[in-house]
Amino acid sequence: MTRILSMRHTIVPSAERADFRKRAQRLRDHYVGSGCRYWLFEEASLPGAYLEFFEAGDADVLRQAHGGVPGSLDADARSYVEVDLF
Repeated sequence: MTRILSMRHTIVPSAERADFRKRAQRLRDHYVGSGCRYWLFEEASLPGAYLEFFEAGDADVLRQAHGGVPGSLDADARSYVEVDLF
């Protein structure tokens, strides 16, 4: 199965982290409901530095999911396709 991924790096000030995490929960719900996956990672040595990963099995599915969220990634965001090493 081919997988496609896009990501975003975000720095969030400490006063805004609770709201950011609530927004991330809503994003996760949206992406999962759209047939995608969503992960949020925080840099261990730099609190508030986050990486968000958005993944789907199809580029169109991911593009549509991005387009369905105001203020989220641009529907034409840079995407990465999994490389088959076999």
